[in-house]
Amino acid sequence: MIDHAENKISSRPKPSGRLPGTKVYYNIREVGEMTSLKPYVLRFWETEFPQLRPRLSRGGRRQYQLDDIKMALMIKKLLYEDGFTIAGARGRLAEIREQDPDQMEIPFNQFRERSQLGLIIDELKGLIKLL
Repeated sequence: MIDHAENKISSRPKPSGRLPGTKVYYNIREVGEMTSLKPYVLRFWETEFPQLRPRLSRGGRRQYQLDDIKMALMIKKLLYEDGFTIAGARGRLAEIREQDPDQMEIPFNQFRERSQLGLIIDELKGLIKLL
């Protein structure tokens, strides 16, 4: 006789090298929400900036990783805040990468805060269901 209690699969998440509550890949809609950009803008930037190349799934859907999202935020900053043209921003990104690769790291705390809020919301919903 099999004891089903011993065959339980642990619900505890396995440790990984990423933040809890974050995913490895994000679709274009999610990235648009995170960066406050329209999907068509992200698709256009992919044609203009060789640094922004999300992975394509088997079905041809874009799969953005955190580095892609950081790059989109950097491009947005250069274009919208610093006033660069597309050609100027492309050149500036190349300069930054050559001179100081660490400069490409931009603060990503806002995304981390959102993902942590998502975890808290999920926990609160679970508690409400228990009550």
